[in-house]
Amino acid sequence: MSTDYKAAIFDLDGTLLDTLADIGNSANDVLAERGHATHDLNAYRHFIGDGVATLFKRILPDGLPTPETVDECVSEFAVSYGRRWNENSQLYPGIEELLNELVRRQIPIAILSNKPHDFVGVCVAEFLSAWPFDPVLGQRKGVARKPDPAGVLEVCETLGVAPKDCVYIGDSSVDMLTAKNSGALAVGVAWGFRPVEELVEYGAARILNAPFDLLELFGEAG
Repeated sequence: MSTDYKAAIFDLDGTLLDTLADIGNSANDVLAERGHATHDLNAYRHFIGDGVATLFKRILPDGLPTPETVDECVSEFAVSYGRRWNENSQLYPGIEELLNELVRRQIPIAILSNKPHDFVGVCVAEFLSAWPFDPVLGQRKGVARKPDPAGVLEVCETLGVAPKDCVYIGDSSVDMLTAKNSGALAVGVAWGFRPVEELVEYGAARILNAPFDLLELFGEAG
């Protein structure tokens, strides 16, 4: 097994943070205010991952996701999630210990998410400020979202590391495709929003059953 990897790039939702309830409740608020049926929170495991606009294209009733309606829902979600983003969200078990060890080994760490960039910053400041993630990137206007490789390539340029020397860690098919498209190693997590079978189908080279499993890709502890 290779131990030549030099940096770890993480997805956020479903990988470092369990944000399912806060995202689902916020989206359901928007639906309820518009008089639509809401969805079971567990169903949001399959709705999340491609940005907020795509989320509403998936959860609005058939025939309603017009561009105008989706734009309105995205704006309304920003207000709702702005109230609820930290009601239930928390680090997954074992993430704190993993990050501590990566920092101890001086492995650069970064975050690349399809969550709106401002909310990524808020979540990182609240839950992940103890660790030196740099850069921290969410979905931004003018930058193609995952699975386009642009975000990974930007991270690699910032870190001064080639994509082939990075691992990209995530919980969805989008994340696995992002890694493959950029040339990074695709690493899936078994604790996230999507099933392991999906991660394998879309190219996961490794599956982590627990966070500390990642460390074997970075060689022996010093």
